[in-house]
Amino acid sequence: MSGRRDRKTTALFVLAAVLPVILLLLSLNIGAYRIPPKAVFSSLVGAIFPGGEGSGPSPYADILFRIRLPRLLLALFAGAALAVSGASLQAIFKNPLVFEFSLGISYGAAFGAALSVVFLGRKVPAQAAAFVFAIIAVLAVLLIAGKSASQIVSVLLSGVIVSALFQALLSLVEFFANPYALQSLIFWLMGSLGQATWSDLAVTLPIIGVGVTVLILLRWRLNVLSLGDDEARALGVNVKREKIVVIVLAALTTAAATAVTGVISWVGLIVPHLVRMAVGADNRKVVPLSAAYGACLLIVADDIARGSASFEIPIGILTSVVGIPFFIVLLKKSGKIWL
Repeated sequence: MSGRRDRKTTALFVLAAVLPVILLLLSLNIGAYRIPPKAVFSSLVGAIFPGGEGSGPSPYADILFRIRLPRLLLALFAGAALAVSGASLQAIFKNPLVFEFSLGISYGAAFGAALSVVFLGRKVPAQAAAFVFAIIAVLAVLLIAGKSASQIVSVLLSGVIVSALFQALLSLVEFFANPYALQSLIFWLMGSLGQATWSDLAVTLPIIGVGVTVLILLRWRLNVLSLGDDEARALGVNVKREKIVVIVLAALTTAAATAVTGVISWVGLIVPHLVRMAVGADNRKVVPLSAAYGACLLIVADDIARGSASFEIPIGILTSVVGIPFFIVLLKKSGKIWL
């Protein structure tokens, strides 16, 4: 039985290494303007070897490198960020219901980014504002929970309160926004990868990359923290410091993704569950696999959003509509997901 699970885990890791790249390449020809696979290949060859015979037509190159490649890279990194954040928070709070929405991180980041876009005219970068308010949201949750912060019910209820507060503040920003800014803001809040630009990625991707990488490196510590505070202290771990580091990193990666993509829900809840059901609760496996399959999920969702209709469906709506019933099915079939 153990050997069979090991082979399954190995297969999942091999698939996790190649599937995101395959999906990214296949997704380059999906969209309102269909590009043949041969043209995608020739354009990529032309970009790598400028002036060669394999150089693709200019219209194809413009669509691929100015529109599709930035959004697909954003989908790759944002999916990994949301999934790893969810898996890490679930580990330290020892509960599968915790993810970035539970602690108000997503709506705190959304409010900060909206504040920057509508009132500050991007004088303060949206990523910076999103991160600051994501941290404020987490601190508010822990402050409200107080001495009961170790109890998951208190944390979840505090998260509901803080999320509701930032949703109200977000509505206030919408109320005072001018019509043009309001239209852009509402579409952004539905979640979309269509606004991705290379300049946005230059700021966002390094932040997400660092946050996800460090959380993956801390995966064995997440195993220790998931044992409980007393057990972790007995093993020589500074529990308070380690939890703060994990929460800050989760807030950082979520804020960086949300500042560009808007509010995309359920990725940080569903992907860790699926991975945990496949390989068990060992965070040494769960965290890196969540990064890979979170990236795959968001790329596929973006493909559906771009290719299923003549207009683009906001990806945040799509993940919610698909994610909620899917999660209900998981609960019914698994009974107890937290293994």
